[in-house]
Amino acid sequence: MHGINLSANARTVSVDCLQAILADGIDLALLTKHAHWNLKGSRFIALHEMLDGFRSDLDGHVDATAERIVQLGAVAEGSVQAVAASTRLPVYPDALRAEEDHLAALAERYAALVGAVREGIDQTGGAGDAVTADILTGFARSLDKALWLVEAHAG
Repeated sequence: MHGINLSANARTVSVDCLQAILADGIDLALLTKHAHWNLKGSRFIALHEMLDGFRSDLDGHVDATAERIVQLGAVAEGSVQAVAASTRLPVYPDALRAEEDHLAALAERYAALVGAVREGIDQTGGAGDAVTADILTGFARSLDKALWLVEAHAG
């Protein structure tokens, strides 16, 4: 068995970074679906369908994040309990209904996650794990696009 040729430090930095991003990513995926179910307004169907696409994209990046953690020899901590204990995203207000309120809440959380992912790119790349940095670059690209679309719909 050969394993991935990374230093112990690179593995530790990458796993720690990825675990935090995994929790935040799962949280954001759940919050995106929450908004998808609960928003109300004249643009409901367009926003409902847009958020479904965001959720699908998030699920793909969350999966890649979790798989990279396992490739690096750790356990991907993706249970509801682990995510609830670890997410760094602000608590989402449950009572929101208006489209604009959901869009503002989502924009804040998408911006927070893309900021954390960008930090992760720098940390993992700096530690010598270019593959993890590349995985995170793809995640940041997707989050940037989603944030742009949310902000465009918010006006």
